[in-house]
Amino acid sequence: MASVTVTGDLVDIRFTGWERLWIGRERLAIPVAAVRQATAVDGPLRLARGGRRGIVVSGFVKIGVWGLFGGPRQLVAARRDEPGLHLVLDRAAAGGEFDEVVLSHPAAPGIADAVGRAMAARA
Repeated sequence: MASVTVTGDLVDIRFTGWERLWIGRERLAIPVAAVRQATAVDGPLRLARGGRRGIVVSGFVKIGVWGLFGGPRQLVAARRDEPGLHLVLDRAAAGGEFDEVVLSHPAAPGIADAVGRAMAARA
């Protein structure tokens, strides 16, 4: 499972070895200024949609990049029965790669709150 750290200006996501294989990166650093919305979700697997590059074990796990042929480009590392974090991004401000990030994390509600507080502090 990816680790997520929220500092004043940055949401830092570090992926495990298995996730790195399918996502193609070790880390994603997102400026807080690029986050439009941070939400805790109950079913993160349902959020991934569209064409993909990654792995799907139906109903259990989705890891990779979704939305390759249209729609929002999503970076996904989601598992069944785990709370999720859904970040909606300003793609240009976030580096131009992704519109959304969908992660499973047991502390997703707390992370969403921390991102929300960091966003409010910037306003």
